Amino acid sequence: MANRETMRGVAVRQAGKTRPAARGWAWTMLLAVVASLSGLVPAAFADDPQWIVFEGGEGPGKGKHVVLVSGDEEYRSEETLPALAKILSKHHGFRCTVLFAIDPKTGMIDPNVNNNIPGLEALKTADLMVIFTRFRNLPDDQMKHIVDYVESGRPIVGLRTATHAFNIGGPSQYKKYTWNGKEFDGGFGRQVLGETWINHHGNHGKESTRGLIAKGQEGHPILRGIADGDVWGPTDVYGVKLPLPGDSQPLVMGQVLVGMKPTDAPVEGPKNNPMMPVAWTKSYKGAEGKAARVFTTTMGSSTDFATEGTRRLLVNACYWAVGLEDKIATKSAVDLVGEFKPRNFSFNGAEKGKKPADLLK
Repeated sequence: MANRETMRGVAVRQAGKTRPAARGWAWTMLLAVVASLSGLVPAAFADDPQWIVFEGGEGPGKGKHVVLVSGDEEYRSEETLPALAKILSKHHGFRCTVLFAIDPKTGMIDPNVNNNIPGLEALKTADLMVIFTRFRNLPDDQMKHIVDYVESGRPIVGLRTATHAFNIGGPSQYKKYTWNGKEFDGGFGRQVLGETWINHHGNHGKESTRGLIAKGQEGHPILRGIADGDVWGPTDVYGVKLPLPGDSQPLVMGQVLVGMKPTDAPVEGPKNNPMMPVAWTKSYKGAEGKAARVFTTTMGSSTDFATEGTRRLLVNACYWAVGLEDKIATKSAVDLVGEFKPRNFSFNGAEKGKKPADLLK
């Protein structure tokens, strides 16, 4: 992989060009010093790479590699996933690789580029994939890495628009993974995660979501340290078809609120009767015959991630997914690391002129 080449001091792969090893290594050393002073030590780093890596340190996650795949136009996955990676690395010891939708002409992060996520070969060594993409139309050579991972039976955590992660157009051997696929009913979303895109159940941009613990699930390890109302976000509840398929187990129900504050009252009427699940577990048995642990939440925008309880839900889910549920603390550490200024969710709302390296701050 390109990042391994960087670690050996050879050329750094970039958008359409390479840098000499000497210059790349100098940048690596300089940035490593800066990062170490802030408590983050990025590995395989050089001038303007197409992804970022946090090596991790001591903690229950030491030795585990998490690959976080961003790429959605609306909910700022390019902000949520680096922030989650910093927490997993700094507080819990996981090695984290964060991938982005990249404009190949500029090397900038651009969620509107739906056919390019460099670095997916990192999934070959991943112990966990966290995916937060929307309607991606990736070429087969990139899509292959995701499909190989999914079919291997390794665990998956899906956020928000991952229910409709792919919209594969044109000739492709992976068309069945598209969100409205017929051969693979509902594509990757329904078959692997438990649901595809249905609708906005809450009033988008006007009715926020309060998370309530599903009845009987109070003792689930993913919910350790989480009470009713701790999970909240300004994004609306997504609709799902009830019951969820297979062995899906709802953990958090989404109470639709009348407004955009966590203290707002619930909406009266059918929107909350019944409530839609906004977080659940299931399993997926891939081509290799191994059943993977899967956690899905229809929350996860960067503005949702600003809430402590929502962060704890995601951190705990990562522990559970890789089989470390017995290591989940009574109140897992989810303090934000470094700069985090979430932008409101909207189409074309991504910050312009950002390269992956800028998100190390």
